[in-house]
Amino acid sequence: MSELRNQKVFVAGHRGMVGSAIVRRLEALGYANIVTAGRDQLNLLDQAAVHAWFAEHQPEQVYIAAAKVGGIHANNTYPAEFIYENLMIEANLIHAAHKAGVQKVLFLGSSCIYPKFAEQPMREDALLTGILEPTNEPYAIAKIAGIKLCESYNRQYGRDYRSVMPTNLYGPNDNFHPENSHVIPALLRRFHEAVKAGDEEVVIWGSGKPMREFLHVDDMAAASVHVMELDYETYARNTEPMLSHINVGTGVDCTIRELAETVAKVTGFSGRLVFDSSKPDGTPRKLMDVGRLNALGWEASIGLEKGLQNSYHWFLKHEKAIRS
Repeated sequence: MSELRNQKVFVAGHRGMVGSAIVRRLEALGYANIVTAGRDQLNLLDQAAVHAWFAEHQPEQVYIAAAKVGGIHANNTYPAEFIYENLMIEANLIHAAHKAGVQKVLFLGSSCIYPKFAEQPMREDALLTGILEPTNEPYAIAKIAGIKLCESYNRQYGRDYRSVMPTNLYGPNDNFHPENSHVIPALLRRFHEAVKAGDEEVVIWGSGKPMREFLHVDDMAAASVHVMELDYETYARNTEPMLSHINVGTGVDCTIRELAETVAKVTGFSGRLVFDSSKPDGTPRKLMDVGRLNALGWEASIGLEKGLQNSYHWFLKHEKAIRS
């Protein structure tokens, strides 16, 4: 492990919610040689630029946290961008890592890779066993391709490219855009603005009945580094040659109504909650089976209310910048 912590580590997407959390985690563990590259330094959609960057910087580990992400509205509105950009980012990074001789890569996917009506909780072997949720199918297909890229380079070239599939994430550096954000930042902002405006009600998309699992991004970062640091023998014992991805979550879910009630509590909103059933619900339930990750020695530690308080405090601290 000490050898890994002395290596040069490239975190792609370090300015995003997940990438910044991974950088924080690596620094806390004593990693002293972390390299990053913002969009002004490296366009991950440009294959030649990515290959040139790897040739120049020669990282020994790569965390692929860079991605185009968004909620139901964004996925419905920009499906072409979601599939194209995510395919290009992961393909460029994984192939460039291989060509540069990087042996260790961690690819971050999403729980949306699983079929819409997958048996709950969703096991890793549910992948490709049914149709996907239509609202985010392009994004899901791109993430599935990333898993298969890692598997293929492992099988053909003997690489150690691992994949982790997080459940719904939230926390510091989240996207709080009023239309293109995920459910937690969208609700935190909406309830916060309702409190400031003195509104008596808050309208929430959907029926409130779908169930979702939520993981604080600091837990996600801790799990990612944990999986990356596992010795190959331990990791291989808990995966299969053609099933190399690992679910990351809490193993606990709640309804969107319960989530909204908790957000109301955290933000101090005391009015009515109105659910707009004319808006899409998405997948009825998305709960991850995290037995494999637990067997590898890691469990989530940040509860939902505590995590929401942390995320809301971050939002309050950065509200002016978010609105500018």
